[in-house]
Amino acid sequence: MAKDINAAVREVLLWFPEAEEYLSHGSPNFRVRGKTFAAYLVNHHGDGRVALWLNAPDGAQSARVSTQPEFFFVPPYVGPKGWLGVHLDRGLSWDDIAELAREAYQKVAPAVLCSQIGPTLSIEPPTITLDPAELDPLSAATAQVIYQPLREYCLSLPETVEARAFGSPVWRAGKKTFANLPHNYIPCDHEGVLPQRALIMHCFALLIHGSDILF
Repeated sequence: MAKDINAAVREVLLWFPEAEEYLSHGSPNFRVRGKTFAAYLVNHHGDGRVALWLNAPDGAQSARVSTQPEFFFVPPYVGPKGWLGVHLDRGLSWDDIAELAREAYQKVAPAVLCSQIGPTLSIEPPTITLDPAELDPLSAATAQVIYQPLREYCLSLPETVEARAFGSPVWRAGKKTFANLPHNYIPCDHEGVLPQRALIMHCFALLIHGSDILF
């Protein structure tokens, strides 16, 4: 059956005994008996990556990043703890990805569960590409309904410029940010779209008070 990277990731990571998925900071994480061994992140803070962060064995991060930087990287936040970033869309074999995931799982799982694993899972690679809106949520039509009028309004204000911060558009007057539309959170009404008038009035009200905006 045809599948995308999302399905392939879950096929690999949920294959391990008692592995479970949970959300952390909006991204799927995977743990066993309370200990996290992997995280799946798409365009994290606008980095453009489709990647796994794996709780790799000691020394694995430096060895792999130095020899195969086209496939591996040091992830933010957990990188100093030895976690390994793995690009999922650059041609690395999914059998190799499964083996790397196994190493991460075995690092944190109890011995009794590790003994149940058996041969490493071999899977067919994904053949369906991710929807562009998954890589950049703001490219979705529903997001554009919010983004474009907000952008037009903010840029109509004196000395305002638009920039990007952590993958999301922000608007600044001088050096100060007064509005931010997080790319992974689009507010909406019961029909799935925040009315343009309500959005602009909300923005304007906060501007009057001189507050930074976090929608």
